[in-house]
Amino acid sequence: MNESEGTAESGPDETTRSPAAPVIRWITVDDILEALRLGVADFRAIPTHGILFGLVYGIVGLILVRVARDAALLPLVFPLVSGFALLGPLVAVGLYELSRRREQGLDTRWWNAFDVRRHASIGGILKLGGLLVVLFALWLWVASALFTSIIGTVPGGIGGFLGAIFTTEAGWTLIIVGNAVGFLFALVVFAVSAVSFPLLVDRDIGPGAAVATSVRAVVSNPLPMGVWAACIAAGLVIGSLPMFLGLPVVLPILGHATWHVYRRVIHH
Repeated sequence: MNESEGTAESGPDETTRSPAAPVIRWITVDDILEALRLGVADFRAIPTHGILFGLVYGIVGLILVRVARDAALLPLVFPLVSGFALLGPLVAVGLYELSRRREQGLDTRWWNAFDVRRHASIGGILKLGGLLVVLFALWLWVASALFTSIIGTVPGGIGGFLGAIFTTEAGWTLIIVGNAVGFLFALVVFAVSAVSFPLLVDRDIGPGAAVATSVRAVVSNPLPMGVWAACIAAGLVIGSLPMFLGLPVVLPILGHATWHVYRRVIHH
């Protein structure tokens, strides 16, 4: 961060806020690119640990897809795969801890990722994680309700299902409406978790304050944070093709980079 860059929190309003409240910096797209570079550097420095987290994420995703191969669950395949990304910020908590430790010159062996359980804010991390789980479940319910109301019953077999989705007016309506609703869920999760989990890993702060800080960070930096959200979305798409094989690399890099985005957007 250049010395010439200001903060988004300045002026008389600062005197009315708790001195412990995190102060938001104004960042640029260059900060996002630098965070990505540092995320790659962290991954290269501790690749075994990063791959471990990525593999866990990828394996769970494959299990969800396998379960959804049941004809009755076909409508939930895409919601499961896309919505599972809503849990990413929680899954990556150990990666934030490893990046924090590497930044401070501490040991970064694989078991150090679990040191986060000793943090004063572990209760807040679990509560915020519970919120993401609720949002994930809500997304699945909404997606199922949309399918039932627009398509109706599940067509016979995967061929009939794909035909109903891609060759009918109702199917295209479902695609448009479903993606629009999914975007809203993703936007909420991004705003809530963009820096809240790293903040909880870094400081003894309540989950409500962490979420409020995350929302302020996104609102104060719409362009760079929008670019960061686009990078996450693009990375998930790239990592998911084919068959999620790229996730063991993409997800750890995004997780480490999230820590460095946090370090740039929150004044220390």
